[in-house]
Amino acid sequence: MQIKYTPHYLRKLEELLNESGYVLRYEKGSFKSGYCILRDTCLVIVNKYYTLEGKINCLLEIVRQLDIDPEKLSPKQRKLLVDLLEIPNPL
Repeated sequence: MQIKYTPHYLRKLEELLNESGYVLRYEKGSFKSGYCILRDTCLVIVNKYYTLEGKINCLLEIVRQLDIDPEKLSPKQRKLLVDLLEIPNPL
């Protein structure tokens, strides 16, 4: 799967997080890596000043870190999650 840096692709990632039970917020702050994850509250905060590419890269990294249960997702979101997890980690 190829990463697309478009607003539509960003919305797909946002919908995946939303359907998996996480609340995504874009906020300003002094995050070292551009985001923070509050696991107990299922809250993901991404630096709102990031570019579209930065937001997508953050969300990809976050999706890899979270323990998202694919069985709780719709078939469409499940396929997206599987595809995202198959993308090699650039780090």
